[in-house]
Amino acid sequence: MGHDTEYGGIEHGGIDEHVDTVVVGSGFGGSVAAYRLAEAGRQVVLLERGQPYPPGAFPRSPAQMGRAFWDPDAGLYGMFDVWSFQGCDSVVSSGLGGGSLIYANVLLRKDENWFVHDRPLPGGGYEPWPISRADLDPHYDAVEKMLGATPYPLDRVPYDDTPKAHAMQDAAAELGLQCTLPPLAVSFASQPDGTPALGLPIADAGYGNIHGVPRRTCRLCGECDIGCNDGAKNSLDHTYLSAAAHHGADIRTSHEVKALRPRPGGGYEVDYVHHADLTAKQSRPPVRTIGCDRLVLGAGTYGTTFLLLKSRAAFPGLGDALGTRFSGNGDLLTFLLRARDRNRVRPLNASRGPVITTAIRLPDEVDGVPGAGRGAYIQDGGYPGFTDWIVDGFDIGRDFERAVKFLWDRFTDLFRDAPDTNLSKEISDLIGDGALTVSSLPLLGMGRDAADGRLHLRDGRLAADWSAETSEELFTRVRKTMQRIADVLGAEYADNPMWFRKRIITVHPLGGAPMGAHPGEGVCDAFGEVFGFPGLYIADGAAMPGPVGPNPSLTIAAQADRMATRMLEHASARRGAGGSASTVPSRTGAEPAGGAGSPDGAGNGSAYGPVSGRHGGSRGPSDVATDRTSLSFTEEMKGFVTYGETDPRIGELADGRRPLSFRLTITADDIDRFLAEPAHEARAEGWVDATGHGGRRPVEQGTFNLFVEDGPDDRRLMRYRLCYTDGEGRRRTLSGTKKVLHGPPTRIWPDTSTLYVRLLDGHVGAGEEDGEEDGEEDGAEVVAAGVLNIRLTDFARQLTTFRTSGPDGLEKLLRFGRFFAGELWEVYGPDLV
Repeated sequence: MGHDTEYGGIEHGGIDEHVDTVVVGSGFGGSVAAYRLAEAGRQVVLLERGQPYPPGAFPRSPAQMGRAFWDPDAGLYGMFDVWSFQGCDSVVSSGLGGGSLIYANVLLRKDENWFVHDRPLPGGGYEPWPISRADLDPHYDAVEKMLGATPYPLDRVPYDDTPKAHAMQDAAAELGLQCTLPPLAVSFASQPDGTPALGLPIADAGYGNIHGVPRRTCRLCGECDIGCNDGAKNSLDHTYLSAAAHHGADIRTSHEVKALRPRPGGGYEVDYVHHADLTAKQSRPPVRTIGCDRLVLGAGTYGTTFLLLKSRAAFPGLGDALGTRFSGNGDLLTFLLRARDRNRVRPLNASRGPVITTAIRLPDEVDGVPGAGRGAYIQDGGYPGFTDWIVDGFDIGRDFERAVKFLWDRFTDLFRDAPDTNLSKEISDLIGDGALTVSSLPLLGMGRDAADGRLHLRDGRLAADWSAETSEELFTRVRKTMQRIADVLGAEYADNPMWFRKRIITVHPLGGAPMGAHPGEGVCDAFGEVFGFPGLYIADGAAMPGPVGPNPSLTIAAQADRMATRMLEHASARRGAGGSASTVPSRTGAEPAGGAGSPDGAGNGSAYGPVSGRHGGSRGPSDVATDRTSLSFTEEMKGFVTYGETDPRIGELADGRRPLSFRLTITADDIDRFLAEPAHEARAEGWVDATGHGGRRPVEQGTFNLFVEDGPDDRRLMRYRLCYTDGEGRRRTLSGTKKVLHGPPTRIWPDTSTLYVRLLDGHVGAGEEDGEEDGEEDGAEVVAAGVLNIRLTDFARQLTTFRTSGPDGLEKLLRFGRFFAGELWEVYGPDLV
C-alpha cells in the first residue's frame, strides 16, 4: 500500500474484469488464503504491490542496497518499507512473499495461556481473543508442515560451531531461564528428514517453484533478514505461493491496490495500479478495477488498515474498532558489545548461522507465576540489513555527513504537525553507496505489550498514536533480563539509539482491524469475516486483537488457514443446501470452481462466485430446479499456439509459438438432460491465459460438448467454445476439439487428453445472451492455432473434482460414469475382441 494521497479521489467507471476471489497482498495471510482457495478449485487473483525476488535477486552491493526501499513517489520499488510514527518506527516488506522475505524464520506457536480476554485498559485498549490455542492447533500443524519447520541442528557438524547459540544457552542456564531451539522455516537438508549439509540442492516439493530457479540449503551466512539468495529460506514464494500458482491462482506482482468498495448487488470492487516500469519514478499510472465476490485483505497491518480507513466512506457499517488495538508485539532491539570470557575476547560471531537460532522465554503471570507480569521472549540476532541504520551511532565513519542530515531531519519531524511517516526515501539517502555494519550481537525481545495504540488518517496519510509508557513494565523487565545476559557473557549492554526517546522499532506491527466477538469489540469475527460485509475477510496481522507474544508469523498463517477452511466449509454447506449430499472439502483434495447447486454467487450467475466477465450471461444457481441433480468438475489444459497460423498441428510446433492455457469448471445443470440430449452440452466457466495478449482473462461465455457424434458410430468429438476478451479489448473465441477416433485402446489417453485449438476473431456463435451475433465459426477469421494437453498430474487432480448437487447424487454420478465408459467402448471396444 502507498503512503501517498495521490489516489485519494479515484474515479471509477466500471470494472475491467470480474473474478471469484481477489486476495490483496502475499504475506502470511494472503499467501495461505490464496493457496487454500486455489487448491479447492476456486478462481483466485492475488495482487501484490512488490516485485518477485528469486534466489540471487536480493540486493547486496552498496548501490543496490541504496535503492532497496519502497517509495514509488521517489522512484523506489524495493523490498524494505520503513514507517515512522509517534512512539515507534517500523519495517515491513514489499515483495512477492511479503514479510517472509525479511523475517527471521521463527515459527513459534502462541502460548496456550496467552489467549487472554483482558479487561479494558484506562486508555481504551484491551485484548479480547475470541479464539483459543485449541482452535488453532490443527492449523499450526498444517502451516508448520508446509513451511518445513525444523529446529537449528546445533548438535551436528558444522552447525555446532555457532557461538551465539551456545552463548544464549549458557546465559539462560546461568540465569535459570528456559532456552529452546525454536522451529525455523529453513531448509538445512535437501529434503524433509534428510541429513543437514551446507549448500545442497533442495528437492522439488511436487508443486514446482514459482521462480523456476534452483535452491540450495542454508550456508549459515546470517542474511535471512535481507533476503536469502540461496533460496534456503522456506519463504512464502517458495511454498504457499508456488503451490497456489500450481493450483491455478493468478498471481500478479507490481500491482498496488489503492481503494476498495462494495459492489451494488453483492461482492466488491478493487482499484489498483500497475507499476510497469520499476527503473525510475513513473508518471501516475492508470487506475484499473477488478470485481470479485470474495475479497481477502492480506496487505499487512499497515496496508490493510490503511485501505479500510481510506475506503471507510464506502463501508459505512464499519464500527469504532477500526484502527484500534495497534501494538508492536512488544518488539525491542538492543545490543551486546565486546563480550569477554575472563581476559579473552569471547567471539559471538553474530553473522554465522540463521539470524535467529535460540529463544529464551520469560514466563507470564497467566502461566501461574505470581508477580511475573507479562511474558516475553528474547532471541539472538544476526546482522539483519534493516537494523544497520539504527546502529549508525556506534560506527558512523565516513558516512557522518549523511547520518547527521538524516538525524536532523528526524529531529525536526518531532516538531512538525504532520511528519512524513514514510522513511524509506530518507533511509535510502542515508545508506547511499555504503551500507554500514556493526560488530555486535543484537538481542531481539518481544512479548505481550499493551494493545492500546490507534491507527488513523492524518491529512490522507496513515498515522499511529502509540506510546511505550503503558507497556513500560514489560520493556523494563525485558531490558533488565538482557542486561543480565550481557553480564553473564562479559559484554557491554547498549539500547538502540531510539530508546532515549522511549521509541521502539517493530517488525511485528499488529492490530488495526481486530477480530472480536461482536461489532462493538472488533472489525471482523473469529474467522476474519468483517461484520456486516459478507465475503470480506481480514487475513493478516491487522486481525490480531492483541500481541501474539512470540514471533507472530505462524499464528497469522494458522488463523488464515482456519479462515480459509471456514470459507470452504461455508460454501460447501450452502452448496449442499436443499438435500444434496455435500461434503466438506478435505485439506488436500480439490473442489471445482463452481457447481450448479451452489447459491454462493452474489447475484451474477456463477456457481461459486462469478467467473464471467463484464458481459455476464452465465446461468445462476437460482435457475436450477431443486429436483434436478447437477454435476461439475474442473479441467486444466496447457500448450502452445502460433499467431497467424490456421493449422493446429503446425501451430503447436512453430518457432513463434506462445503458451496458452485454460482452467475451466464444467457444469451440467441437469445430469439426466445432459445425458439424454445428443449434444451433451454443459456450461464452461473459468479463464483463458494467452501469454502476450493480456494474460489470464475470464471466460465470458463458454460451452462444452461431450462425445458428440460425428459421422460414423466409432467417431466422437469433445468440443469447447470459450468466449473472452484479450488485454487489448479484442473479442476472441477459443474453439477446441478432442477427436476420439476408432483405434486400439492405447489411443484412449492421447485422444482424450489432446485438444486441437483455433483462436477466432470475435465472439463466434455467442450472440444469444451477448446481445449480438459475431457469426458462425466457418466464416470466422482464425487468428491463431495450436494444441493443448492435459498433464497426467492435472488429470489425476481432475478426477478428484467431480461433484454433484441435488437428489441421488451418487447414483447420478455412477450413471455419468457408465455413459462415459460406454462411449469409449463404442469407439475403442471392437479392437478388444
